[in-house]
Amino acid sequence: MEIIIITGASKGIGQELYKQFTESGAMVYGLARTNPDRLQRMEEVDITDFGKTSNIVKTIIHRHMDEAKSFTLINNAGVIDPIDMVGSLDSEEIEKAVKVNLTAPIHLINTFIATLVDFSGEKKVLNISSGAGRNAYEGWSIYCTTKAGLDHFSRVVALEQQQSENPVGIVSIAPGIIDTGMQETIRSSSEEQFPHLEKFIAYKEQGQLSSAAETASKLLKFINKTNFIETETIADIRHFS
Repeated sequence: MEIIIITGASKGIGQELYKQFTESGAMVYGLARTNPDRLQRMEEVDITDFGKTSNIVKTIIHRHMDEAKSFTLINNAGVIDPIDMVGSLDSEEIEKAVKVNLTAPIHLINTFIATLVDFSGEKKVLNISSGAGRNAYEGWSIYCTTKAGLDHFSRVVALEQQQSENPVGIVSIAPGIIDTGMQETIRSSSEEQFPHLEKFIAYKEQGQLSSAAETASKLLKFINKTNFIETETIADIRHFS
């Protein structure tokens, strides 16, 4: 049995990954603040409640340890706010973004690795990163920084796992530009907050955004076909489609 754990699973890419992995026959668990579609095996939890989310992951793993052939953790939850220039950022939004985009995945990966240390089956972590973690954009200082941090944390984990008898494979992947609520948030900002605004409005108007379903399908194929131990830790889904 294939066990999949997805954060941010109630909307966007996360919801599509949940649905498509379920349709493929995997046992899928979602973590999200809300569950408007009443999906099964969806844990309603604030991803920044680190103790609670870690306990949920431990419980899921222990429940299936004897029957699972593989475990996969997908850190998908993320926020784009605050969008603004440094000097005009809201302190509470800074703290929330760092917790959601970086601290929460670190806690969950730490728990995932520790709980599965003696599991000899396949173990994968997929972090949904962004090209913004690899390129600087004015107005996205916190988003760029947290995604860059997630990429570099993934590099360190990959190095450490080379020494493990039962290694966890980890990849931090940029999913491309997708037509989700995050893009709506970007388009609702101002040029003063985000100088690249017109470019992102044009992406929508010119039909250049990928759908969440299309992106999830590519990610599912990537997860199923890729040896996470041998592949590059930092990836872009557009290079695999």
